[in-house]
Amino acid sequence: MRAAASAQLVVIAKSPVPGAVKTRLTPPYSAREAAALAEAALRDTLAAVAAAPAARRVLALLGEPGPWLPAGCDVVAQRGDDLAARLAAAFADAWAALPVPPVLIGMDTPQVTPALLAEAGRLLGEHEVVVGPAADGGFWLLGQRRPDPALLAGLPMSRPDTGALLMERIRAAGVRAALLPELTDVDTAADARAVAALAPSSRFAATLAALGTDVPA
Repeated sequence: MRAAASAQLVVIAKSPVPGAVKTRLTPPYSAREAAALAEAALRDTLAAVAAAPAARRVLALLGEPGPWLPAGCDVVAQRGDDLAARLAAAFADAWAALPVPPVLIGMDTPQVTPALLAEAGRLLGEHEVVVGPAADGGFWLLGQRRPDPALLAGLPMSRPDTGALLMERIRAAGVRAALLPELTDVDTAADARAVAALAPSSRFAATLAALGTDVPA
């Protein structure tokens, strides 16, 4: 197996159902509009995963798959009582199915590229952990050469210090870690505009444009 394809790519996501996703976009967008943006972001993310070298492609899904699911992607149900537990379970389930280093990303960075995902896999050949820091203080990607449940167990999520706390755990474990470039998660309308500007040819940018420009800055 080529080194660049020595990782499996795991997307953890919710089905883009109105009222269940991207609730911080409402307002200014309606629940249906927020769900449309979530679906576009998910489609862009899955397209990047499909185009990146990988030993396996997985969607750890909360909800039901829809027509946005591409061929060649295994679907597994999320499990766990909170986000940290669901992330740890996604790592464990991916490893149990195929003992190849898992690289996990969310559905909130539609600007992600196949090259970035390939770089994450490459870095796991030299490091035990790879982290993609997010502009909001969290992380948009986490890869582990071999999943360690202690890395995520009880980790406070969706906080400005989530990424810093994760890095503290990595340092305490004494493992080698690599960092990818910082990306912006789409949480707010301002985030959506910034990300669309970074990826103007994406489905996400097209969907945002179709919703109109009368949303307050």
